[in-house]
Amino acid sequence: MNSVSKQKTQLARDSRRRFLKAAAAIPAVLGLGVLPINSLNAQTSVADSVKALTFDVFGTVVDWRGSIIREGQLLGARKGYDIDWAEFADRWRGGYGPSMNRVRTGELPWTKIDDLHRMVLDELVEEFNLEGLSEEELDHFNRAWHRLSPWPDTVAGLNRLKTKYIIATLSNGNVSLLTNMAKNAGMPWDAVLSAELARHYKPHPQAYLTAADLLGLDPEEILFVSAHVSDSRASAQTGMKQAYVIRPLEYGPGRQAPPPPEDEFDYIATDFLDLANQLGA
Repeated sequence: MNSVSKQKTQLARDSRRRFLKAAAAIPAVLGLGVLPINSLNAQTSVADSVKALTFDVFGTVVDWRGSIIREGQLLGARKGYDIDWAEFADRWRGGYGPSMNRVRTGELPWTKIDDLHRMVLDELVEEFNLEGLSEEELDHFNRAWHRLSPWPDTVAGLNRLKTKYIIATLSNGNVSLLTNMAKNAGMPWDAVLSAELARHYKPHPQAYLTAADLLGLDPEEILFVSAHVSDSRASAQTGMKQAYVIRPLEYGPGRQAPPPPEDEFDYIATDFLDLANQLGA
């Protein structure tokens, strides 16, 4: 097992151990003695009440950074560009949030992610002096986001989770992007749900509530799976249950996000296979 895997496994084990200890230490009130609470029973209750799992996609399901770097390197080899593709990938992704904010504030009308990605790409092409790209080449490069590679555990984990639950995307990516990504990588979604259907980008509550409505479920019957605390917190406000998945390499080696707050999640998992184990799938 490599150091990253050990770190992920130990973090999940420590989180569950501390949860068990805290639960066992809860004193009774009114002289009733120690309350019969343990995390395994609590998790079993959550697992039994949940009917569907919805997934954040970028970073949680797929490795956007590694994928964009590889696509850039292929383009660079063909066109003779000598640039730092890791920096390019980070800058492209870095434009994602600000461009969505322009939609949220009304500066832009509803604009799908494909078009927002292209707006950022056009700026970067000029900034990095990527001369000589045809419109066809630009379009193909922009659609690299349709070809993002899954994390090594993703497809196997989804297939296991699918045996017990409805599984669906709940992403800011547009429907065509998510559909092509699933087709390319063999992701077995039961449904492809997107903020595009709500015309509100996450973390707007309507993005989560629309997904629940389209699945015909109450938010409380859905477990939202994400590697991003802010996304999880927003979905929790609508009533969804929470599973945090640790993705230490999303932003590259040595740039892992800080550990998540332990008391905010029903599950903390090292990957989708670990989550499937915890859910009994």
